[in-house]
Parts: sequence; structure tokens; C-alpha cells
Amino acid sequence: QVQLVESGGGLVQPGGSLRLSCAASGSIFNIGAMGWFRQAPGKEREFVSAINWSGKTSYYADSVKGRFTISRDNAKNTVYLQMNSLKSEDTAVYYCAAGLGDRRKIGGYEYWGQGTQITVSS
Repeated sequence: QVQLVESGGGLVQPGGSLRLSCAASGSIFNIGAMGWFRQAPGKEREFVSAINWSGKTSYYADSVKGRFTISRDNAKNTVYLQMNSLKSEDTAVYYCAAGLGDRRKIGGYEYWGQGTQITVSS
């Protein structure tokens, strides 16, 4: 089993920045990649970004490319999502995930965090 604990959500004005953290513990040798997904009210959960456990390859949804940056700290088993130039359409619950499958697909992840709310509003 892998446990994921997210932190860093909150309220931010349009154009602002936030950084999300996701700390992994437990059987982390089962992790091929860690990703971030988000779900806005009334919408399906969607892929945001992912990074291989090695940290050498990262993936982004087109909607966040150039604004969000994913990174990881090997020593802390933690993945970060730096979010800049935030827009109202980024408002959603953000979920951290870990798994061995397709980096861009919900089904590629076996483990999920509890989610953290990001609200972008003036």
C-alpha cells in the first residue's frame, strides 16, 4: 500500500501562484510515476501533470503547459506542483495519484490522495 498526503491548497487571486505538495509513504517501490488530476464541480476528473519516479520525464495537459511545473524531491518522496498564472478555470479539487500505468489516464494510478481544494477568484 502507498499513502499519499497532499497539502498546499487554498484561495488565490487570478494571476497568482500556489504550490501543491504530495508526500508518499509505504510501499513506494510500487510507484512508477506520480501525477496530479483535478475535478471541477460538475465535471469529470482530468489529468493535469505527471512525473516518472526517476524524475527524468514529466507530462502536462495542454491547458496547464507553460504555467504549471511538476517536480520531485527523492529524499522526501514528495512531488510538487508549482502553479503560476492561475486562472478561474483552474478552480477544482486537485488529487495526487501514484501508480504504474499510463501516466495520463486515471486508470493508470492505483493510489490516490484525499484531494485539496484550489479556488481561483478575486
